[in-house]
Amino acid sequence: MKKPLFIRGFFLSPTSNCPLFLSLMIMKIKQIYQLFLQHPTITTDSRNCPNGAIFFALKGAKFNGNKFAKETIEKGCSFAFVDEKEYADEKNIFYVDDCLSTLQQLATFHRKTLNTPIIGITGTNGKTTTKELIASVLKQKFNILYTQGNLNNHIGVPLTLLQLKKEHEMAIIEMGANHPGEIKTLVNIACPNYGIITNVGKAHIEGFGSFEGVIKTKSELYDYLKDHNGKAFFNQGNEILKKVIAEKGLSSIAYGTGTDTDATILSSDPFLSIQWNGQQIQTNLIGRYNFENVLAAIAIGKTFQIATSQIVAALENYEPTNNRSQFKKTANNELIIDAYNANPTSMNASLDNFMQIQKNNKSVILGDMKELGVISTTEHQKVADKLNDSSITNIFLIGPNFAQTNCPKATKFNDVIALNEYLHSHPLQDSLVLIKGSNSMKLIECINSL
Repeated sequence: MKKPLFIRGFFLSPTSNCPLFLSLMIMKIKQIYQLFLQHPTITTDSRNCPNGAIFFALKGAKFNGNKFAKETIEKGCSFAFVDEKEYADEKNIFYVDDCLSTLQQLATFHRKTLNTPIIGITGTNGKTTTKELIASVLKQKFNILYTQGNLNNHIGVPLTLLQLKKEHEMAIIEMGANHPGEIKTLVNIACPNYGIITNVGKAHIEGFGSFEGVIKTKSELYDYLKDHNGKAFFNQGNEILKKVIAEKGLSSIAYGTGTDTDATILSSDPFLSIQWNGQQIQTNLIGRYNFENVLAAIAIGKTFQIATSQIVAALENYEPTNNRSQFKKTANNELIIDAYNANPTSMNASLDNFMQIQKNNKSVILGDMKELGVISTTEHQKVADKLNDSSITNIFLIGPNFAQTNCPKATKFNDVIALNEYLHSHPLQDSLVLIKGSNSMKLIECINSL
């Protein structure tokens, strides 16, 4: 049974699928939207309260934003929304049925009011890098808004949409998921006109249940586009996505082999260099696995009539950040830092690329791949087998999952703290080091030891 809904003394008693209730819900959002237009800064963090902002009290397993609503007003927020009635004890604190749902509805209402063209992006691997590359290209011609950091979930997407301004000509919204139905939720909030699934791979199997579950969930972006006359971009060489698009009869634009975005890899030792349309593009990206991401950015750039010279410049000037395919030189070594996330698909792609780099002294620091469920033991051992067959000089494996593997060439550690202690007494010198693992393994904390 849902709680009643209050805003400025306005009471609603929700009834499922009741047309009157739905009409009243729209009325409520319009009311809040007028408030938002006067106070367009939104915060969900009681530690960050810009003057004049609106605070939405969200709740999680370990926090309850309702408790801090009064404090946010004292810190400078003009208004706050709570969904526990006892905290609506100030004239500028309003009670609503569900703060998260209200935030999401407000974001969708704002997005539809402005009617800004939106490109939705998801995928198992490469979605953040692809988003950044697309943004770099589109910025050559348009004023765009795009997802910052990892704001790609049910909270981050609405917060990004609420930053849309009239002057924005386009937006790129990244969407992440680790459970069925999450992409469906996000596309219904963002209402994209275009979409791209970078790829589908073995990640978050614990949440999705199976590889088929990954495909089905990511394809929820395609379902929305199909139902709303949208258009999808897809890699011609990805047989899985090609099949799904054909089955759904979805309007699409292919890139890669056999298209006008056909390109070839010139080098990836270590930086990716490609040939396209008579142009050589020298990127700052590490690895052949970024080739598809670059092709996607080229395809979207061409679709929106960005000049070839501008596309090339945008791709060459892009510098990766956030511990994704970053290259760093220290006093002692050269580092390839790809420690934001890891799953079997990305781990094997990184290792395959690393192994073909021409360097005599190479080392790997690999952390556990999380959320793999029943396939975890098998997939970690596959990585160990690849390492056993390699000529890599130093192999360091971090975490309880890698600890269970049969990898006699490796030195194993429980955590990055133990690894750092070892590196201080056994320093690496003149080595090319690949650092790859799930973000929760905190492998970036070993960089200062290298």
